[in-house]
Amino acid sequence: MADLGLSQRELIARSQVSKATVREIQHNRAQRRRSERTLEALSLALELHAGHLAAVLAGRRPPEPGEPAPRGDDDIPGRLAVIEHQLREITDRLREMNGVTERLDEIQKSVSTVVDHVSVVREQRRR
Repeated sequence: MADLGLSQRELIARSQVSKATVREIQHNRAQRRRSERTLEALSLALELHAGHLAAVLAGRRPPEPGEPAPRGDDDIPGRLAVIEHQLREITDRLREMNGVTERLDEIQKSVSTVVDHVSVVREQRRR
């Protein structure tokens, strides 16, 4: 709330969650099971991924905005969507690494050419 500059009243208005529930969660007054709809509404009102608060409550890494998130352990399509998303990220990072490797190879060739040239010039000066 502080990062967004939201007051409790604004969070309540955005999320449509009762004042009592928001207050309980904000001040950790009552530890009870919260509905997925409540957690989702609060997450979205805080401009987070819809599954953010549910993941935090379950002790999991919260998903990033735009990242798919399963609704539970038995949500096979949701879990597959997460795996596909992660594979796309890995593939993108590998492509980036390949680009860096290619650039390093070009630099190494350039350095070798310069070293060879310097060696030739030194040898010519010795003669």
